[in-house]
Amino acid sequence: MHSLPNDYLERVYAGILGKLIGVYVGRPFEGWSYERIQRELGDIHYYVHERFGAPLIVTDDDISGTFTFLRSLPDHDNRRDLTPAQIGQSWLNYIVERRAILWWGGMGNSTEHTAFLRLKAGIPAPESGSMARNGQVVAEQIGAQIFIDGWAMVAPGDPEFAADLARRAASVSHDGEAIYAAQVIAAMEAQAFVEPDVNQLLDSALALIPSESLVYRLINDIRHWHASEPDWRKTRVKIADHYGYDQYGGNCHVIPNHALIIHALLYGEGDFHKSLMIVNTCGWDTDCNSGNVGCLLGIKNGLAGINEGGPDWRTPVADRLYLATAEGGRGITDAVAEALHVTNIGRALAGAPPLAPKRGARFHFDLPGAVQGFLPEASAEVNGVVTVENVVGQSQLGSHSLAIRYRGVAPGRSARVATPTFIPSKAVADYFNRRGYALLASPTLYPGQTVRAALSAAEDSAQSVTCNLYLQFYGAEDQLVIRRSPVVVLAPGDSHLFVWPITDTDGGPIAAIGVEISHAQRADGAVYLDYLTWDGEPDVVFRRPPHGGDLWRLAWVDAVDQYGHHWPEAFRLSQNRGRGLLIQGTREWRNYTVSAAITPHLAKAAGIAARVQGLGRYYALLLCDDQTIRLVKALDGEQILAEIAFAWRQGQSYELALSVVNRQITAVVDGTVLFAVADDERPLLEGSVALVCDEGRMATDAVHIHPAPQA
Repeated sequence: MHSLPNDYLERVYAGILGKLIGVYVGRPFEGWSYERIQRELGDIHYYVHERFGAPLIVTDDDISGTFTFLRSLPDHDNRRDLTPAQIGQSWLNYIVERRAILWWGGMGNSTEHTAFLRLKAGIPAPESGSMARNGQVVAEQIGAQIFIDGWAMVAPGDPEFAADLARRAASVSHDGEAIYAAQVIAAMEAQAFVEPDVNQLLDSALALIPSESLVYRLINDIRHWHASEPDWRKTRVKIADHYGYDQYGGNCHVIPNHALIIHALLYGEGDFHKSLMIVNTCGWDTDCNSGNVGCLLGIKNGLAGINEGGPDWRTPVADRLYLATAEGGRGITDAVAEALHVTNIGRALAGAPPLAPKRGARFHFDLPGAVQGFLPEASAEVNGVVTVENVVGQSQLGSHSLAIRYRGVAPGRSARVATPTFIPSKAVADYFNRRGYALLASPTLYPGQTVRAALSAAEDSAQSVTCNLYLQFYGAEDQLVIRRSPVVVLAPGDSHLFVWPITDTDGGPIAAIGVEISHAQRADGAVYLDYLTWDGEPDVVFRRPPHGGDLWRLAWVDAVDQYGHHWPEAFRLSQNRGRGLLIQGTREWRNYTVSAAITPHLAKAAGIAARVQGLGRYYALLLCDDQTIRLVKALDGEQILAEIAFAWRQGQSYELALSVVNRQITAVVDGTVLFAVADDERPLLEGSVALVCDEGRMATDAVHIHPAPQA
């Protein structure tokens, strides 16, 4: 087992930033040829999204798949012997069919959709992705390569282990040359933690795949062309002639795109900026190729390689990313948070304890340049008076803080900076739905929880300044409403710890949390945000808000066939086949009670669920059509924890309540305790809530969440 690098977390963070930057650069012109790029865009030196009227931060399969499929490791206790079948189970747990992560191009057309349908039909991995089952063309498309970076980052300095993990993960959906290509990328990225030379990385990777493979031959050809031809454009022509799309079947074969990755790494000479320019200018699957190149060079060169010698890639990104999965609480996230998740998986595999910067604060800024989504608010009344910057110092618990520098704060001109806790707007949600990669997300902050933030004023500020925390939630017609904490006046050099309980928002999801600075006369200066976090269980009622709007509905991860908006009930669900879930909350919720008055209509089963960790991991209390009520546990299949005969009728309402306290699960129906069960075998100890519907229809008007009394 290899030792972990001293700068492991920072290098993972750089790798994730490189991945994000690469995807965001290449996404707008994905699939274009070199000739079209030259004709319409020229060489690609920076982001071009604005020329397409598109946002920079997008939902994308390259990002979502990379950081979602890796969750199979912690979900299976970070075992080094994780199997392809277990990774396939994670696919079924986190992927919302036709709505999230994958390109839903159909059986035999989209490799990942084909594999998903195999898994759903009970065909386990690796058969689900095998060439024998799906044919060579489908099996050798690009997806295994684009999803592979996370498996490399949990194996720093250990290319053999990274390549083995890559093989297991890739085999869920791919086979043949696609697996070899994924292994090469994974091995190079893992070795890049300890080896800076690109040719040495290639040598290490080639030793791990068959010498008779097409990928092996391709890499040697490109290395030979590179050695004899200094012009990358001429070698690109050779790649197109020998390994172009016309040589292979399918929509996006791995071989041409793998060739462009190797080409960019060699001709880019290990430089982040030059390599991204080459791989994006060359065309084909630009976001995928650019994402892999960016991740590898982020790991290899660290943050300095991204920050220096080229344009400012990081400021527009501000660490932001979306992970649209069945686990809505991770939908709105950032590169620092994901770097910590990845690093702690790698540390667990190495037998090291987890990291928790600043006592586990959600926003800790304790990596160079990290802003974790905090940006100046752009509304007219506050625009142009504030900037944010990660700085060394001004922290009692760590080494970095977020400097909030204001200039010209005065009556009517406050300074506000905030980070998103939910979908930024209805327009953003609609845009991603039209693209086919929906932004499935739940808020991360809820009424009943307590926000804590440490703030200090710069010693060289000219005067005292008034500060408060604030949040924005969706009010009437989905307009953002501001709610403020109590204010504090900070004299130069003063500090303050905010402790702010969040109260009811009339059903409106909380969209952002941040810091506001104001003053009775003009003020210039700076305050430093050491950390911002929250804790506690929610105390909230999910219902149709009295003020209207649609965003409250989008706070639920929709994994049912029909979840319409024009019914008299707030929540009417219809599921045609199998089980559907409507999910809201975060993985951090632990001990609480969820309750709802459930009305089943022609349902095989209907009820509520607690500690939901996806579509296949939860506890549920279900009214079942054989006139029983059951407490079930979903985890690698379904287990009945308790059941009794219960004469219920379609169309009648029943008040169901499910309490989860540590390992104890208590089920109540119409005020009567029916079950009290201790789950001592692989218990689910945290997770969100859901409405559950099996093959039929059910409805309710409200879902109540309250902190559970401690046992």
